[in-house]
Amino acid sequence: MPYQSIASGVARRIPHPPAVRCTGADTPRTDCSAAEPAGTFDVLTETLRAVRLTGSVFMNARFTAPFGIITPDHFDSGTPLSHLRHISVFHLIASGECTIEIATGERQRVSAGDILLMPFAAAHTFWSGNFEKLVLAPDLIQRGPLKGLFTIDHGGGGEATRMVCGFLESREFLYAPVFRSLPPLLVYQTGDDRVSAAITATVREILSLTAASIPGSELMLGRLMELLFVEVVRRYASQLSTSASGWFAALNQPIVGRALQVVHHDPSRRWTVDDLAREVGTSRTVLTKRFGDLLGQAPIEYVTNWRMQLAAERLGNSSEPIAVIAADVGYESEAAFNRAFKRVTGLTPGAWRASS
Repeated sequence: MPYQSIASGVARRIPHPPAVRCTGADTPRTDCSAAEPAGTFDVLTETLRAVRLTGSVFMNARFTAPFGIITPDHFDSGTPLSHLRHISVFHLIASGECTIEIATGERQRVSAGDILLMPFAAAHTFWSGNFEKLVLAPDLIQRGPLKGLFTIDHGGGGEATRMVCGFLESREFLYAPVFRSLPPLLVYQTGDDRVSAAITATVREILSLTAASIPGSELMLGRLMELLFVEVVRRYASQLSTSASGWFAALNQPIVGRALQVVHHDPSRRWTVDDLAREVGTSRTVLTKRFGDLLGQAPIEYVTNWRMQLAAERLGNSSEPIAVIAADVGYESEAAFNRAFKRVTGLTPGAWRASS
């Protein structure tokens, strides 16, 4: 169950696909460099690195039937920059079973071994049996044995359901692709293949460390939660149908996927639609249409947004001069970079840095 105080102010509700269960920039520079062939470039890994995932396990909960729990929405519009960063919530079902219902009204029955990922921490409910009323999760929270790890023990004394909950904070722009391309609820069931084995091992280690609550394990739990997210979204991307849309589907589409590779490999290059189309072996008309169909934006708009994501990460995590960052993401003029950054984020680079 997400905890109000640690999650407040870092989520925003944005339209998503349905819940699923898995079985030209201003005055850009003209120079560029390449450290490896674009065809070998891992766009997903590079994107997740740029949005700076930070994971944590924050809840070890035990419920006994009958029970009904409501987890409130964590969006706090008064928090500075809350529209430009957010959290994603994981629920790992360690034992038992229950039903989850998300804000859209969609329901899923989940049981031991299921992994629930909510890319945006919207309100949702859990229940099992004929409960009398829904209880707010924050009213049940008790401090646990580790700093930042809380507990809940609640219910009518019947069949037990245990879950471990974690969250991931990221610094992804509203306009950046990863999280808003995921469904509002992704329920993952492990299988017998190699990828499933890796995910199962990660979950097992998270559950074991949480149960043991050994001092000093908080950092390891955070890293494991980050690893779990990467493994789950890779799995999700690999199982998408050919008719799917969104950023993950774009990675698998030959034309747009190749375009994303070359853009992410060399974002500072002076990209034009013609140049990008030539790189991927198609026409500008086909490329523009495919980008629109899959991503809902033009190719150069995507280039600009990705540059701003890279720039924002450096502005918030370094003391480098703005002119240096501007040049490194493809702008010969600091003034042009400032205009582009404010157009995308609503803030000047200096204001962004001061607020980070």
